[in-house]
Amino acid sequence: MVRCETTKIKSPRKQKSNKLKGFVPLPAQFVRNVAIHSKASSKANFTVALRSAWSLNLEQGLQDEFERQGIDPRSSSLRIGIFGAEPWTNDMRLAIEKRMGIDAVDIYGLSEVIGPGVASECAEAKVGPTVWEDHFYPEGINPDTGAPVADGEFGELVFTSLTKEALPIIRYRTRDLTRLLPGSARTMRRLEKITGRSDDMMIVRGVNVFPSQIEELLLKQAVLSPHYQCVLSRNGSLDELKVVIETRAGIDPQGGAAQAAAQQLQHDIKAYVGTSADIELRAEGGVERSMGKAKRVVDQRPK
Repeated sequence: MVRCETTKIKSPRKQKSNKLKGFVPLPAQFVRNVAIHSKASSKANFTVALRSAWSLNLEQGLQDEFERQGIDPRSSSLRIGIFGAEPWTNDMRLAIEKRMGIDAVDIYGLSEVIGPGVASECAEAKVGPTVWEDHFYPEGINPDTGAPVADGEFGELVFTSLTKEALPIIRYRTRDLTRLLPGSARTMRRLEKITGRSDDMMIVRGVNVFPSQIEELLLKQAVLSPHYQCVLSRNGSLDELKVVIETRAGIDPQGGAAQAAAQQLQHDIKAYVGTSADIELRAEGGVERSMGKAKRVVDQRPK
């Protein structure tokens, strides 16, 4: 969804999907329209609410399209980006805000509950989405035992709808892992950023590993892009983890800067996550893109 005060931009659903070369299958003309319009309407506030499963990929596409057209995105009328559909880190927020000159805020929702808007982040605080508790009652549970956990404790998020009539839900398990925290800019409780999913967790030689942990560390390396996959394989009886990552545009994966970043990332994963990982660097476009949620884990272990 794109909301603009001066002109209507066609919805991506009404356009044929096209490949933005070297990036991801997206409605490319839609991306270009947003970039062109935000330049033309410099006096109007412009908000992009990216509700679909390719929201973060689309934001990367917008950034790239601005640069292709020689537009400084920070001088455009784009003010707020609302991102949802999959976990993203605070480091990614800072990277988007620095590159685009916008406020990047989080939105949370599930199709089974109501869709986007179960919880929304305040641009004033940016400390996690506020749950609209007058419509949805949140709980945290232990993902293994189903036992309730107290507010502030890490657990799986569970929702009960309070006002839905057509399809009410009772204690629906989202599989999303987070903590329920006190309100800040709003009085209702808020969610800590989603760490991952209970069914996304990788167990590598007895260590629990989430893709978001890897992402947070790789984003600290300026020459590496946020496009990556965690590939699991088995050597004999031992599981092995390989992280396949693209370098930034114009960076040679075999160059000194990229190799130094790979070595540092390998060290950080061992130090902060607790498991060893091989790092494979690829040039821009070398990691497979997805039309839906980004496929972060590729499990090649024999079943």
